[in-house]
Amino acid sequence: MRVHVTELRDGDRLSKDAFNSYGLHVLSEGTELYSREISKLYQHQIDYIDIDDRVEMTAATAARTLESGLSPKWLPTVEPIYDAAVKGCEQLFIDALQNGSVVMDDVVETFQPLVDNFRMERDVVSMLLLLNTKDDYTYQHSVQVGMLSYYLATWLGYDEKQAIVIGQAGFLHDIGKCQIEDDILNKPERLSEEEFGLIKQHTIFGYEIIKRSFGDSIQATVALQHHERIDGTGYPHSINGEQMHPVSKIVAVADVYSAMISSRVYQEKRDLLFVLKELHRMSFNELDPFTTHTFIKHMIPNFIGKQVELQSGESGIIIMTHPSEFFRPLVQINDEFIDLAVDRSLEVKHVYM
Repeated sequence: MRVHVTELRDGDRLSKDAFNSYGLHVLSEGTELYSREISKLYQHQIDYIDIDDRVEMTAATAARTLESGLSPKWLPTVEPIYDAAVKGCEQLFIDALQNGSVVMDDVVETFQPLVDNFRMERDVVSMLLLLNTKDDYTYQHSVQVGMLSYYLATWLGYDEKQAIVIGQAGFLHDIGKCQIEDDILNKPERLSEEEFGLIKQHTIFGYEIIKRSFGDSIQATVALQHHERIDGTGYPHSINGEQMHPVSKIVAVADVYSAMISSRVYQEKRDLLFVLKELHRMSFNELDPFTTHTFIKHMIPNFIGKQVELQSGESGIIIMTHPSEFFRPLVQINDEFIDLAVDRSLEVKHVYM
């Protein structure tokens, strides 16, 4: 079937090679189309392409998705794995409180299915939103930080084995909160100075739990340092960026992002582009800039195909993102294409997911 590029959906597959107007080969027959491939078609100004019939293609794509957890539209397949990880995380917190330690086999059993099933997830943004509720915030947050830490580690060039360890560190980063009462963790009002002081202790509690469990390890160091900041304004020891472990810097970024996109008793979910802008702001004094910019650079392409509202009130679709102008994409409004990197008078106000 022949379709316009604006009508493409994730998972569509080319039935013929795609060439641009100069005869340059762009994509091969059989290529499955996702945000990066669709963006490439836009870059080459290709208007129409031929794809496999969607009814026939869906069965094959579904089989691959069931195996690898590709897209949020397959939520019924992904959700049980995510829910099991959240329940497993809750049990780890209970064990840590009762025994003062956790067992590595239990950590692997809980976290590894996430890696196995989400490794090929192309739309991290939508996935996290679809699998994010107000219930069990602490445990969901731990699962999300583990997943994001794994992704970010791979984006930074760590090998698979290292990335899994880093994901585990993110997964366990808040284990010390098992020793803090739920009334304080979930308090809807502003915390008192004394209560916030107790919250800060979860980093030390977590370090002690993991050290008892595995000895001195990356996981223990991350539990201690994930709230430290490169300018020395963090806690518990107010160390600076030179003193922070590189993996602590990774988990710090994942931790801030997950916290800001989550629905909690005391906040509503923030617009996702706003969250990335806030991370970008923090990269100049609080979060490690290289780590943060790598995260943003890899998250931004997931906004391709999303509907946006501009500050002018106009609505459009993100067609392409820029490698350096993170927050100024190419937007299509009806038949018009507006490059926000060129037209500086316009900005994205809201992204609809």
